[in-house]
Amino acid sequence: MTSFKSLEEAREFFKADKFATSNGAQIDELTEDTCQCSMVLQDIHRNAYGGVMGGVIFTLADFSFAVLSNQIHQLTVAQQVSINYLSPPKGEKLIAKAYCKKSGRTSSIINVDVIDDTGRDIAQFIGTGFKLDINL
Repeated sequence: MTSFKSLEEAREFFKADKFATSNGAQIDELTEDTCQCSMVLQDIHRNAYGGVMGGVIFTLADFSFAVLSNQIHQLTVAQQVSINYLSPPKGEKLIAKAYCKKSGRTSSIINVDVIDDTGRDIAQFIGTGFKLDINL
């Protein structure tokens, strides 16, 4: 069972995620067990050397994780996450593709692959979501 009835409902809900959305993160696709988010790279995303800051990549991956984990069960919060940076982006856009590896009674495992618009592998993110009981 999904939390959001439509992509538009999810987009409206996650407008409140000000840090990610003010940095350009957007939800492109959302299904029962997958999510794709993206971000067009701008000058504000670059470090002093001109490369994309790791925090930008992490933010997009974490946003995609949040959208999918809350699609699976609302309210879910991050319990543990890790990221491996694979390559610097060469394109103009980052794309984060999240999929559910496991959804249990109290937790979920979400894998997020971040690529750029050239198809280059940028990062691999794994998140454990803890499913809160909102009826407490």
